[in-house]
Amino acid sequence: MAKKCDICGKTKVFGNTISFSHRRGNRSWSPNVKRVKAVVNGSNKRITVCTKCLKSGRVERAI
Repeated sequence: MAKKCDICGKTKVFGNTISFSHRRGNRSWSPNVKRVKAVVNGSNKRITVCTKCLKSGRVERAI
């Protein structure tokens, strides 16, 4: 499963971790994605959706 939201397209982002002595190393942030059953074009499908899209109501959950 790819760490990508099917609704908004949010993916992993990269940056630096900075220690107390200000030495830098690489790190990444992954979106909080869940696999849910949703209504897509009138039919039920399993899609990966970030929790922000779920919370805001952009996705209609299937029963």
